Amino acid sequence: MTTPPTHVPYGTPDAPRIAVRGEAHLEVDPEYARIGITVTARGRDRRTALDDLTRRNTTALDLIRSYGDTVEHIETGTLSIHPLLTKHGRGEHIRTYQGAVHITAELTDFTTLGELTTRLADLDLTRVDGPWWALRPDSPAHRQARRQAVQEAVQRAREYADALGTTLAALVELADTGAEAPPSHPLGGGAMRSVAYAATAEDAATPPLDLEPQRQHVYATVNARFTMNPPSL
Repeated sequence: MTTPPTHVPYGTPDAPRIAVRGEAHLEVDPEYARIGITVTARGRDRRTALDDLTRRNTTALDLIRSYGDTVEHIETGTLSIHPLLTKHGRGEHIRTYQGAVHITAELTDFTTLGELTTRLADLDLTRVDGPWWALRPDSPAHRQARRQAVQEAVQRAREYADALGTTLAALVELADTGAEAPPSHPLGGGAMRSVAYAATAEDAATPPLDLEPQRQHVYATVNARFTMNPPSL
């Protein structure tokens, strides 16, 4: 019976090995932006607070939806309504009820983003957070970074082989150690710019915000091992 060849984790004189690392770093424009909207309401009783919150939530959603396809995704997050107690006195007395609902919107049109953000901030008792800029998980930028990392690893290995007066023979191993952008927002993900806006009585004629998209950083790293033809030393 033929004994299978033993795996050798290192090079031999007949097949020297080269281990290299390939890296890539791209700086690209974001593909979408995400904003968080918090709508609040207060009332002397639970029903009044809930009705007011429902009305304001509907107003905010209708405004977001009015921008059509430029809004790629809308999501309602947590909803809360709770009593606020008086600070003085021996007993616990309900002073008022307060409610809040959180909405997330994703947009691909950054001109629309500035206008929508301003109009949302003009609504009563409404807070806007963001924007958080990001790339999609399947963005071509990630693929491009991985390709560049592999190409750099091959180029680096060739330079080492050339320094020894020989050439590469075969690829032995290619390990992907990660290709990712930094996290984009606290709602799920990276490089971000966070600004909060709250409506006031003086904001009625506020012009649309001019928001400058923040460039995204994409990284990729690979480890590669090659064999090379025996050099003449």
